[in-house]
Amino acid sequence: MKNISFTFLIMILIYSYSCTSSSNTTNSSSLVSTNASNDTIKIANEELEYEILIIETGFESWLVTQKPMWYYSNNTLAIKNQFYVVEWNQRVLQPFVYSPSLYEMQINYNPAVDYGIEVNYKLYMYFQFFQQKYKQKL
Repeated sequence: MKNISFTFLIMILIYSYSCTSSSNTTNSSSLVSTNASNDTIKIANEELEYEILIIETGFESWLVTQKPMWYYSNNTLAIKNQFYVVEWNQRVLQPFVYSPSLYEMQINYNPAVDYGIEVNYKLYMYFQFFQQKYKQKL
């Protein structure tokens, strides 16, 4: 049995007020809280009722060495995240092919929702970090 020396958890909870809404856009000023401590990054938005938790040793220190958020467009990050999330979720559903210790839970990412640049940036960067750290190709 493999010795697991890391704790991995990524959660995105998305709740919608209704099936249709007049506007699904956000900006960074609508983010309620962004906390980064002990390699835990939390991003929450009460308006869209979602929360992201990234708990990964080394992620925060790795993130500060990467290209800044403004380097990317929100649209580019959203498109890339859609592809990564689909692949990630497929791997979660195949525990005999892909390690369940790496791919623990599905990510609920709705491409119709504009999560904003900060959320898309951090999710994209987490996928990059994950691929480097665990030698995975998403």
